[in-house]
Amino acid sequence: MRYRTIGTDPAHRREVSVLALGAMLFGSLTDEKTSFAILDRYAEAGGNFVDTSDNYAFWTDGSQGGHSEELLGRWRRSRGVGDGIVIATKLGARPLAPGTSYVDNAEGLSATTIREAAEASMERLGVSRLDLLYAHIDDHTVPQRETVEGFGALVTEGMAGLLGVSNQAIWRVERARALAAAAGLPGYEVLQYQYSLLRPRVDVPSDLFPDGSLGHAGPELFGYLRAEPTLTLVAYSPLLAGAYAREDKPLPSDYDHPGTPARHAVLRAVARETGATVNQVVLAWQIGADLPVVPLAGASSVAQLEENLAAVDLELTPDQRARLDAAH
Repeated sequence: MRYRTIGTDPAHRREVSVLALGAMLFGSLTDEKTSFAILDRYAEAGGNFVDTSDNYAFWTDGSQGGHSEELLGRWRRSRGVGDGIVIATKLGARPLAPGTSYVDNAEGLSATTIREAAEASMERLGVSRLDLLYAHIDDHTVPQRETVEGFGALVTEGMAGLLGVSNQAIWRVERARALAAAAGLPGYEVLQYQYSLLRPRVDVPSDLFPDGSLGHAGPELFGYLRAEPTLTLVAYSPLLAGAYAREDKPLPSDYDHPGTPARHAVLRAVARETGATVNQVVLAWQIGADLPVVPLAGASSVAQLEENLAAVDLELTPDQRARLDAAH
């Protein structure tokens, strides 16, 4: 396994594996035995960066979520897992009531909610501190200063280590970080957005993002990363939920544009040249990027995890990387 540093403060920065493990469906669609086997193998391989959220996976049974955090807590206790495993979780998008959705009934990012949600996550995970805590979605009903101060207080009090943000407009991320800096408080240092080799249209509206998706990494985010080299991008859904390799997993409609076939063709060609799978090429392409990118890939079986782990040692040539970058 290889590692990279996230965070800048010596008291909180961590060395994490270059491949993160998504635990979104652990304890719900992925049963406990399988989830434990995947986590065991990941840790055995040197993986130490596991991602979850307080709302995972509410949509599987109409609940408010918490399945994944609870399972990770049981795994930690049963295996005697200590500080060597960095667990990242998120708050803000947990439905306020069973049978509802974060789209119109999310817990939000008030100072009170941030504290209560963080305490609940700590209890489910069985930890005394949250290694990395994200704002899962934005909350325009709360003054941004209140949100920034709420997260900063958790770090100051030792309840959280690093702070991150996901699915927010980049101008809102920069404003939050500026507010934190002006107040002498810790700010967001890890950005989690959806990113893969194939790129979607970002102007397609949805219920959550009426002006177009804010969840996808685009030119504005990458420009921001180049201007702020201490930040790290954690790229969720790098394998597009299996769409690269499985015919029963079609690409979403926002990937239906002329750039998709061209990128796909280069990807398949590089996979043939390397003898690797297309999934491994995508992960290796992200791991070896010139910007700090940590792919966050889930797995529903140990076999899937093994395929992903092999990407850590896959070295693409400069020519292969240039062709993948240039395809459009």
